[in-house]
Amino acid sequence: MDMQVQIGRAQAFRQMHDRTAILLLPNAWDAGSARLFAQRGFAAIATTSAGVAWSLGYADGEQAPLAEVLAAIARITRVVELPVTADIETGYGEAPADVAATVRAVIAAGAVGINLEDGRPGHGPLRPVEEAAARIRAARGAATAAGVPIVINARVDNWMQHDAAAPAERLADAVQRAQAYLAAGADCIYPIGLDDRATLAALVQAIDAPVNVAAGPGVPGLAELARLGVARVSTATRLATLALAAVDRAAGAMLESGRFDSLAADFTYADVQRMFVHA
Repeated sequence: MDMQVQIGRAQAFRQMHDRTAILLLPNAWDAGSARLFAQRGFAAIATTSAGVAWSLGYADGEQAPLAEVLAAIARITRVVELPVTADIETGYGEAPADVAATVRAVIAAGAVGINLEDGRPGHGPLRPVEEAAARIRAARGAATAAGVPIVINARVDNWMQHDAAAPAERLADAVQRAQAYLAAGADCIYPIGLDDRATLAALVQAIDAPVNVAAGPGVPGLAELARLGVARVSTATRLATLALAAVDRAAGAMLESGRFDSLAADFTYADVQRMFVHA
């Protein structure tokens, strides 16, 4: 990708986080899904680490080789003329220098944003806050050196932990982490797994930065999230699992009935072909 084009997309994506309007991001898992979301009119596209891993034949949790993930990101950025932010899980490596190398490679693949988790791979235990902040600092340094002002969406995985922490303790730790990550160079905070309205409102009020929420059943709608002060909503794995669920239902019905009625669809071969005519 032309460097000036990529910088322009990064700047545009950064502007989408100014909190004047809520940003809705669909999470793509391959070039086809990304092209579909672009055709639908979304302003930017995210990737889903799980969906990308599954499409490559691996489980989530940094099981997919980084080289294959980077190739998938590059295919997505090739077919859409939109900002693309890539989920790089925990950054692929134990040292901050490893995270920096991953960020450089993701930028080279055409992305203008990243998600970076503060737990260990596979929704593991949280890293100490200083260690997690150092990884964000390394990511920001790599982006600055590359000359691309990427948006760093820092996950605070407190609500992914299955421990005995009291709700108030969990929130206090998340706020401390968020503030440390912002000071280290993050732009947006992502409390994945948090869908309680009161807790979410308290978190938004406690930090002066855009907050990302994962969409899903039971999560407040866009209008209510905007009233709570949420700046960004992403779909995480939901669209990828919906696609697989639709195929699973159709395949099961075909086996059970011996008929092919379940293969009828409003979206046809010709529709998909047209998506890629100018790709």
